[in-house]
Amino acid sequence: MKGKIIKSTGSWYQVMEFGTDKVFEARIRGKFKLIKTRLTNPLAVGDFVEFQLEQDDIAWITKIEPRTNYLIRKSVNLSKEAHIIASNIDLACFIFTLKHPETSLGFLDRFLACCEAYNITPLILFNKIDVLNEEEIELVKDIEFLYQEIGYDTLEISSYSKLNFDQLQELLKDKTSVFFGHSGCGKSTLVNALQPGLNLKTSEISDSHLKGKHTTTFAQMHFWDFGGNVIDTPGVREFAMIDIEKEEVQHYFPEIFKKRGECKFHNCLHINEPKCAVLASLETGEIQYSRYANYVKLMEEAEEASQK
Repeated sequence: MKGKIIKSTGSWYQVMEFGTDKVFEARIRGKFKLIKTRLTNPLAVGDFVEFQLEQDDIAWITKIEPRTNYLIRKSVNLSKEAHIIASNIDLACFIFTLKHPETSLGFLDRFLACCEAYNITPLILFNKIDVLNEEEIELVKDIEFLYQEIGYDTLEISSYSKLNFDQLQELLKDKTSVFFGHSGCGKSTLVNALQPGLNLKTSEISDSHLKGKHTTTFAQMHFWDFGGNVIDTPGVREFAMIDIEKEEVQHYFPEIFKKRGECKFHNCLHINEPKCAVLASLETGEIQYSRYANYVKLMEEAEEASQK
């Protein structure tokens, strides 16, 4: 029997059978836990699996199909290991909020670099537009323009006014999507607005820290009436790229990678090398300092990781 994982609590899973859409409670055989990997979880929502039924209709997962892609975050307690957030993703939506809570460009750039590294199409959703004043809306438009110039798709939305929901539904239709962003950015509210009746639990922003409280504690797939599905995930504080060499990081910043051929040295890392086209583009404003600073930070992290 074949199906896909639609819910994961860490020890139990739900698997939906292909063809019938029946959902079974499932567990994994011990051998999966013995596979040597730097990932803390052997299975993730979105995985395609083979399984067999035993007594009481409990499904035992016997095989995991190769993943087309996946996104991972750093493991909370184990710095050298990572946790798969979701797999086999068609569209990864990053929910950016200028305030309540504030989203950093560093967090966004790390997400985009992970999408580039694992071959996932990203979409930047600028949420809660309805709570911004004119000056703040102008700032959002500046940020939006910056990323559009690089080549990323963006959309301004509001779960309350349903701003641009027709366009958003068209982008999500018939795809497996995943929503990412800080806790409190409006992931669950957005899912509820797109699929009335789900009634996912939402939370208020913490007044003391202006950050959201976690409301989703495990990953789960929900299905749209207009076609396709979304993987709802816990708030992610930090994405991870494991086993990446520092020389590779430039591959995941399209505007930097595009300029590398104009550098004097073919192995230029764009730090302090002479006649570096990337550094020259910084001076002209063709490459933004915020993006470059996050590129350097990811390179430093990759170097530190390789020395551990």
